[in-house]
Amino acid sequence: MDTLPTIVMLLGASVVSVIVFRSVNLPPVLGYLLVGTVIGPHAFDLVGGVTGMQHLAEFGVVFLMFSIGLEFSLPKLYAMKRIVFGLGLLQVLASIAVVTALVTALGLSWQEGVALGGALAMSSTAVLTKLLTERLELDKAHGREVMGVLLFQDIAVVPLLILIPSFSESPERMATMMGLAMLKAVVVLSLVLFFGQRLMSRWFFIVARGKSAELFMLNVLLITLGLAWLTELAGLSLALGAFVAGILISETQYRHHVEEDIKPFRDVLMGLFFVTIGMMLDVQLVLANAPLVLGVLTALLAVKFALVLGLSRLFGSTFGGAMRTGLWLCAGGEFGFVLLSEMRHLQLLPPMVLQAVLAALVLSMLLAPLIVQYSNQIVLRFAASEWLMRSMQMTQLAAKTMNTEKHVVICGYGRTGQYLARFMEQENVAYLALDLDPERIREATAAGENVIYGDAARHETLAAAGVGRASVLIVSFADARVSERVLEHVRQINPELPIVVRTLDEKDLDALLKAGAAEVVPETLETSMVLASHALRHIGVPHAQVLEHFRQTRIGHYRSLRGFFHGESDLEEESHDSDEARLHSILLHEGAHAIGRTLDQLALPTLDVEVTAVRRRKVRTLEPSTDTRFDAGDVIVLLGTPGALAAAEERLLRG
Repeated sequence: MDTLPTIVMLLGASVVSVIVFRSVNLPPVLGYLLVGTVIGPHAFDLVGGVTGMQHLAEFGVVFLMFSIGLEFSLPKLYAMKRIVFGLGLLQVLASIAVVTALVTALGLSWQEGVALGGALAMSSTAVLTKLLTERLELDKAHGREVMGVLLFQDIAVVPLLILIPSFSESPERMATMMGLAMLKAVVVLSLVLFFGQRLMSRWFFIVARGKSAELFMLNVLLITLGLAWLTELAGLSLALGAFVAGILISETQYRHHVEEDIKPFRDVLMGLFFVTIGMMLDVQLVLANAPLVLGVLTALLAVKFALVLGLSRLFGSTFGGAMRTGLWLCAGGEFGFVLLSEMRHLQLLPPMVLQAVLAALVLSMLLAPLIVQYSNQIVLRFAASEWLMRSMQMTQLAAKTMNTEKHVVICGYGRTGQYLARFMEQENVAYLALDLDPERIREATAAGENVIYGDAARHETLAAAGVGRASVLIVSFADARVSERVLEHVRQINPELPIVVRTLDEKDLDALLKAGAAEVVPETLETSMVLASHALRHIGVPHAQVLEHFRQTRIGHYRSLRGFFHGESDLEEESHDSDEARLHSILLHEGAHAIGRTLDQLALPTLDVEVTAVRRRKVRTLEPSTDTRFDAGDVIVLLGTPGALAAAEERLLRG
């Protein structure tokens, strides 16, 4: 088969599968695996003519390891050292030990057991991090344990990728290879990290001074692939060099820029890597041995759950908390596929064992979101202490507010929440703050602050905090999605309660107002107004006039300040908020459709676009009336999302 049609077919199938899997809230990696399975040699065999696909897919692992290195942070490791090098280390070692014992009992070698144990010990960093963020559980006890274990698993892949290739050799040669590989790794890492940290910041400064996005991107690719090549020359893996490159760049101030630049390469090539993994799966063989696959899947989930549960309890977690951590981590992960791919390349495992483990890992990743979704119900069903703890929390919370009325409830006790609390104290207004950071709460309560552990996004927490009797509720954190959840619960408990919500900028303002907020305070707009007030005072504008202007701006929900003109420097921001409303100017040249027509006739609001101003012969009119008729040479300023602006421009110029 020709190469180009095959690649087009591969891309088309990948796009469709990822769309489908995302629509049902499943990780896109499963879509790539499905595509690989369908087009692979064990199914329709549609890629027989494409050479070098496996080599291209290897770069996916390279960029994945580079991203892991980029996230590597010594301060972060130190802060979480007990979980990372305690719970995380024991989880990986215990998983390897148990799997090794099981497979040797079944007649396989201990080398195969260690390699399989390493692959099965891994959990999905991408899937679980996304789920923790979406469910707002990163700061909870089990969330911190899950993140700590995932961090160690990511680090553990590096020595495993060095160790596994030596297992294909004889015992005598294996010991020599392992010792030599470890020595090489230490020497290479020492040289690169010692000299690299001194040179990297200076080199990136020289490159960044060129102010060329193309040059910057080429430099990132050079460093990543160059170090990967050097470690391969030293007899080590490509992935190790990429990991080291990520560590070096993580110590510079260009880390976040690099992360955004590399993401497209990483995601596309990782997708290709998972397609090649899917091509390894022999569906007919798996179906013919379904009991074995289901046995491996059950053993994987049960053994990992039991191990993590026991280890988490050993590290001081409650039974319910340990159960949650175990349920989150019991499924397999993408690094398991990376290690399995290495084992297949070395022919380290019998084909049937490889197929059973590969299928079990795929099924476990399919089940992971489902297990997480029902984890609370499972824990509450089997951990009686959870009911007691939650009941005690609610009782403690209710007791604090039992005799309190007309108080202020502050959701979130971070920096903004603490400043708010001090203002309330100065005005002798009673308040109660809710927060999820145990260390912060311990420090604050010891100092006499009125803050208590509680999740403001839960209905029962808000009810126990006395929202039904409060005078106002303030959401002090800037997560719009969580704020909307808080608003929904408060509206059910006390529909008349005024709610003041903080947000970062104006893009979430309308949604929060629609959800029931009495006031929404966008930080960027308020900062601009404060700066303007100081500047206007210094040039002699009466203070009362400034205050009245700002009062009218707030009454109009910042309408006159909405949107801003985007430029090249906003490209990084656009990658996060591609649907954010912005301003866009359009010049009506001769022959434009809008000439001679009124604003009302053009019906731009039907495209979700507002006309904020019209400039005619150097005179600017703000918020023009609907009967404004346009002339050639007019400049129309529009406010809307990029897609809506493109449609509006088409209507104005071509009809």
